[in-house]
Amino acid sequence: MMALSLGVALTSGVAFAETETSAEKAQPAALPMEDLRAFAEIFGRIKQDYVESVDDKELLEYAIRGMLSGLDPHSTYLNAEEYKDIQVGTSGEFGGLGIEVGLEDGFVKVIAPIDDTPAERAGVQAGDLIVRIDDKPVKGMTLQEAVNLMRGKPGTEIVLTIVREDQDKPIEITIERDVIKVVSVKGRLLDDKFGYVRLSHFQARTTEDMLKKISKLKSEAGGELKGLVLDLRNNPGGVLNGAVAVSDAFLTDGLIVYTKGRVDESKLDFKAAPDDVLEGAPIVVLVNGGSASASEIVAGALQDHRRAVIMGSRSFGKGSVQTIIPINDRSAVKLTTARYFTPSGRSIQAEGIVPDIELSNVKLTAVEPTTVSRVKEADLAGHLENGNGEEQGEKNKEQSESNEEKKDNLALEDYELNEALNLLKGLDLLQGHN
Repeated sequence: MMALSLGVALTSGVAFAETETSAEKAQPAALPMEDLRAFAEIFGRIKQDYVESVDDKELLEYAIRGMLSGLDPHSTYLNAEEYKDIQVGTSGEFGGLGIEVGLEDGFVKVIAPIDDTPAERAGVQAGDLIVRIDDKPVKGMTLQEAVNLMRGKPGTEIVLTIVREDQDKPIEITIERDVIKVVSVKGRLLDDKFGYVRLSHFQARTTEDMLKKISKLKSEAGGELKGLVLDLRNNPGGVLNGAVAVSDAFLTDGLIVYTKGRVDESKLDFKAAPDDVLEGAPIVVLVNGGSASASEIVAGALQDHRRAVIMGSRSFGKGSVQTIIPINDRSAVKLTTARYFTPSGRSIQAEGIVPDIELSNVKLTAVEPTTVSRVKEADLAGHLENGNGEEQGEKNKEQSESNEEKKDNLALEDYELNEALNLLKGLDLLQGHN
């Protein structure tokens, strides 16, 4: 699958290289002269015989794009506008609809909508296939052509025709374009000192913002958290260093991730420093098919070190590193230079992270209470009093009813999050009895 972020080519494992690479410093191999002569012949034929005149610069850019796109879905040429977009995107602000998209079977597939963006608010979902953009069929377009159509002036509207797995017929979604300002970290207390942190993207400030959020949750909880749900669902990735730093926040030693490629600069390993922001409190990480790249690095590291329980559904499976190599001040090449591996040596490429506990994609609905309730001891005539006193009994009853209401609301709002919270509570009980 070829992946682009709408408004910015934002991929996990992105690194920015110096202009001089090890390939330039190495002794160049002999050029295939016969093939180059064939290229020159075809170039000349196009210039002479094509139905319309084509500018030399434009034709050479087409050739470069074709050469890179034939390598793998993530290597590409970046012109001046695209190069600027990717530099802006890693800092957290860019133009577009707010969706990470890829090309699959000739259609544009939504990898994940970004939180609090026009696409997410309009109801676009991970896995949606975009078959028309306004009145234009997508079939036959390149991914870049489709992305260019979806871009536009903030405030203007676009209609996406979408095929969704659980829908009998295509649906139309109208979205108003906007400048996307990604808030990559959100969080709140769930109940009884259990925290929830949502990472929607990995950017330059993600780790710093996450640590601030966890510190705030600790204060609200009275000084410490009993456990944390780290939500990476529909997180399409971002910068590699962000994923490493987030993982390091919860690990005290050992490998986080390592990369292997052909040149020395692509062979890197990242290790954890001896600190844990949660001081050993249990973690549940939520992932799904929209969790890609940097999300998979974090989930894989925490899973291999048995620092967290991974819950949800199998992740996307992007395990390659792209390096941004400047060609000049206006353009660059985004080239796949390495694969990354989890601490135990697993490659996630095209496989993804398999959760420790798999959950079905379900949504709960409330049912009407029955008119007849079960008879309890307290309903029997002449039952013995509890012994805790009437006042304490009332407090216990009120607390129980309040907890039950919160639990029901969370289960209806987000089934997977509710299951993660239940697991955290069980892990906390086990730790407390050790």
